[in-house]
Amino acid sequence: MISKRILNPKRVRRITGGFSYIPHRFLTDGFLVSLDQKEILLYLFLILASDRYGLSYYSYDMICSFLQLTLDQYIEARDGLVKKDLISFDGRIFQVLALPRKPRHARITQNEDPAVIARLIRQSLREAGND
Repeated sequence: MISKRILNPKRVRRITGGFSYIPHRFLTDGFLVSLDQKEILLYLFLILASDRYGLSYYSYDMICSFLQLTLDQYIEARDGLVKKDLISFDGRIFQVLALPRKPRHARITQNEDPAVIARLIRQSLREAGND
């Protein structure tokens, strides 16, 4: 086993102010490897943005801007996290959930999500412009 020692004692992390954490199980129980790159990025953002209950209220356009994701990439990542039972989303509020017993794929519920509506409108406008 590797012997650990603090490399920079003046810069040891402490929890102050906000509340964000990732359980060690996320790595050791295989949740990390079950996600693609965009899902990891969005999950990390939602953890950083959430309060002590895991709730955050960022809009899809702000999230896409912060993470440099296209709308389609955001929707795929968000839906992937919902299917994997890591987050809940009601169309405007996110909740980062306590980790399930093991990594899994779960059902996704459709809702009237502004990001999906925006994507459909953009696709329709592109198609109308091609006619």
